[in-house]
Amino acid sequence: MDALPFDPLVAGWFRQAFAGATPAQEAGWAAIGRGEDTLIAAPTGSGKTLAAFLSAIDGLVRRAQENRLPEGTCVLYVSPLKALGNDIGKNLELPLAGIRQRAEEAGLSLDDIRVAVRSGDTPASQRQAMLRKPPHILITTPESLYILLTAVKSRQILRHVESVIVDEVHAICG
Repeated sequence: MDALPFDPLVAGWFRQAFAGATPAQEAGWAAIGRGEDTLIAAPTGSGKTLAAFLSAIDGLVRRAQENRLPEGTCVLYVSPLKALGNDIGKNLELPLAGIRQRAEEAGLSLDDIRVAVRSGDTPASQRQAMLRKPPHILITTPESLYILLTAVKSRQILRHVESVIVDEVHAICG
């Protein structure tokens, strides 16, 4: 795929970080771009999670350039593996920092895209901070999502969710 379906900042970061898109990413981006519910089934290491996240990040970057990021969560990532959720939170720092750097180099203003992890281990102070200033990308477990959905205040931060990424879906379906 020569022409990536992303904003130039996102596409530029991807080209700088990777030799090219994998078949799973190309197929996933095409389906996601058409607005379809998308299941990406491919071997480990084929870039499935990045395929889902990069599409979502692209939408956030486009809004961030126009100062149109909502005060709520737009992307919800759910994994039954708490450790995977923590890793994803750390792994998102790289593309977001790289995209921000590209924006600065181009003289573009880019609102901050916030990421937070919410699990049973999240301290009460961080949970309260999420209510005051919700992350644009929320990483959570099914158990913590249940708590978020059943608490009135927490549920409010989810009213802007547009994309839901479910990782390790085979472990959740059982």
